[in-house]
Amino acid sequence: MPISPVINRSLNPAQFIQTGLLLVLLLSISGCGQMMINSLMKPTIDNLQRQSDPELVCEGAPAFLLMLDSLIVSRPDDSSLLLSATQAYAAYSLALEECGRPQRAGGLAAKAKVYGLALLDGLPTLATARTGSLTEFKQALAGVKQNDVEVLFWGGYGWAVWVRSQHGSPASLISLPKIEQIMLRTLELDEHFYYGTAHLFLAGYYGSRPQLLGGEPEKSRYHFERALAISNRQFLPVQVAYAESYARLSLDRDLFENLLREVMDFPLESRPELTLSNQIAKQRAERLLDEADLYF
Repeated sequence: MPISPVINRSLNPAQFIQTGLLLVLLLSISGCGQMMINSLMKPTIDNLQRQSDPELVCEGAPAFLLMLDSLIVSRPDDSSLLLSATQAYAAYSLALEECGRPQRAGGLAAKAKVYGLALLDGLPTLATARTGSLTEFKQALAGVKQNDVEVLFWGGYGWAVWVRSQHGSPASLISLPKIEQIMLRTLELDEHFYYGTAHLFLAGYYGSRPQLLGGEPEKSRYHFERALAISNRQFLPVQVAYAESYARLSLDRDLFENLLREVMDFPLESRPELTLSNQIAKQRAERLLDEADLYF
């Protein structure tokens, strides 16, 4: 979820609907549409991350997503809306898996990809390069500047969430080298952006296969350790991914269990702006610990 101004009170599903109706009304009668988007949309999206109950997000977010879709129809090139939609659909897709609705998660991930690619296509240097060769894409990425790092990262992230939802389909795997280049360019521009999550993607990418099948475990471990350092070990998806990929594939049970116990012991209230991501990480860590004997 994005780093943006936050509100301290929680929104229930009815409030999501009310917020959406109010925003549409205000946009229809006011010439300050962009100001309304910035003042209401971004705090609402950030508030999703403060929820400790994934089920609440799964039940309450659809009205907000429909509102975003409707606004984008009339403002298809609005980068603020596309950014909000990419973040919201990506987060909701991942939350649906925890809510036991994986069949719906794939469809939501596809929307995250659509909006993410629209974000990337809005960057002048990438407008035509995304569908070209990998060499052309890398050359175009060199022209992306630091003030575009937010759009670059989240565009790539929306794309990556879709790839994850495809469970290794050939069509999705073709995209991975370009997403890798997006994350590498993000690191060049600002490796600390959003808790070092570009490092987290690369760690999982390089560590998703055993070394005999083309995996690069040392690269994977390096990026996991950088992500842990940058996030000060407080963005718990890093520890879970580290355990699930690197530790499991390297048959390091001690590392696996230590990382997951660290997640279980972490107090959610110490980082309220990361509550949803960290709560989902805790739930996954608990399941992985219960299944440890299956892996080692």
